[in-house]
Amino acid sequence: MNAPLQGHAASNLHTTGPLLAVDNVSLEYRTPERVVRATHQVSFEIDPADRYVLLGPSGCGKSTLLKSIAGFIKPCEGEIRLLGQKVEQPGPDRIVVFQEFDQLPPWKTVKQNVMFPLLASKTLKRAEAEERALHYLDKVGLTAFADAYPHTLSGGMKARVAIARALAMQPKILLMDEPFAALDALTRRKMQEELLLLWEEVRFTLLFVTHSIEEALVVGNRILLLSPHPGRVRAEIHSHQYDLHSLGGVEFQASARRIHRLLFDEAPEAERELGFADIRIAY
Repeated sequence: MNAPLQGHAASNLHTTGPLLAVDNVSLEYRTPERVVRATHQVSFEIDPADRYVLLGPSGCGKSTLLKSIAGFIKPCEGEIRLLGQKVEQPGPDRIVVFQEFDQLPPWKTVKQNVMFPLLASKTLKRAEAEERALHYLDKVGLTAFADAYPHTLSGGMKARVAIARALAMQPKILLMDEPFAALDALTRRKMQEELLLLWEEVRFTLLFVTHSIEEALVVGNRILLLSPHPGRVRAEIHSHQYDLHSLGGVEFQASARRIHRLLFDEAPEAERELGFADIRIAY
């Protein structure tokens, strides 16, 4: 029997209520000198097929929050729920793509890298895992490189392998932690375009972390703004009206400036005259 190739998209779309709920979550980590609060009482919900972006300056706790959603860090306060079930440990229903592409074992071919988590988790038998790996390599345009090794690939191609490997697991939600930050500007824009095209075809649920306002507007249909350290919710806005063709446009640049004000203006009056039609402010 052939392995189902797009089961995660279908399963995401048949849920009631939010797919992911982050409820009043505070996160802390310990240094030799003290305990540091990374995020403070953060709440938001992600619906099936959302492209949800966590946006904030360096040190605001957005990557720590993503790791907590992945199950690697336990909140000191609040709760994270996936399909109504409390998240307490990592699981194949939440797959992470990091920005470091040396996460691809260099002794494995591209195809073997995509197959590896399917086999290690005993999700599929070898023949089915190979079929699914080739399916997703085709989705990211790397069929011709299935037998290549990571050291022969460009940074953008390694990023595509990491995305194919994650989607092959058919997670409930794909978690991406600044995945294109290490790429040059042209490759980064190309990867943003390919990610959006892939989403249009597969309609997976995405949680994307970035500190770039422009990238957030392009990639996300909703954006959660986190304050400087410790990360608190400043606002949530809808950005579904933008795509890569919006870059440089007057309306796009005006929205980028408004988001900058929301991120860094301490006064509640920053809300005034921001011009967003759909926005939730939290001070």
